[in-house]
Amino acid sequence: MNSQGRQPITSHYAHILHVEDDLSLAEWVTEYLQTNGFSVEHLGRGDQVMQAVANNQYDLMLLDVMLPGMDGIEVCRNVRQFSQVPIIMMTAKADEFDEVIGLEVGANDYVIKPVRPRALLARIKSVLRNHESTSSKNTEELVFGQLQINQQFKRVVHNGKEVELTSSLFSLLWLLASHAGKVMSREQVFQTLKGREYDGLDRRFDVLVSTLRKKLGDNPQQPKRIKTIWGKGYLFIADAWHD
Repeated sequence: MNSQGRQPITSHYAHILHVEDDLSLAEWVTEYLQTNGFSVEHLGRGDQVMQAVANNQYDLMLLDVMLPGMDGIEVCRNVRQFSQVPIIMMTAKADEFDEVIGLEVGANDYVIKPVRPRALLARIKSVLRNHESTSSKNTEELVFGQLQINQQFKRVVHNGKEVELTSSLFSLLWLLASHAGKVMSREQVFQTLKGREYDGLDRRFDVLVSTLRKKLGDNPQQPKRIKTIWGKGYLFIADAWHD
């Protein structure tokens, strides 16, 4: 096990998110990977991915390029704003330019359809090995003074006491803390955590930010730790958690 108690990722532990709108392809890929020891979850739309990644711990994502709701390139770009889950993109287009775009937005590898089962399995194992070898560089825990946020166990400790948070509150806190010192717009937060465009009216995240402040001892009237920058968005202050 590594320093955080997580066992090395192998086919017997890896949890894969497969995003594919071709149901027949999704079925045989899922069945094939399950027979090789993987746990597989399937989604058929791109606009469902961000919320799933924010609320679950995946070891790898198989991501089709052509998807309803949101294409794979845009999905990859949005996921990379808050997660470093390994991504293998899949496409029927043998176009080098598409491949370059996919890798530039953060994909780890690229597979051309039709997919060969053994070749896909080899790619998955290779990406998992490479990710595991650099896992010490991939932050699963954020620490700011008296605040500790553990993504793997969805655990928050503040001033030595565990803070109980709903999955929505934890996802929002992790997103803001992962971008400490950077203003996250309502549009970015909404797109990342809800997987759809912000309509300009929904204030649910204002309410969640207010609840987070109360849970973490930040004065809602004069917040110093999680600020609302009017007209711009939310700002997590990294050096405000030492008392």
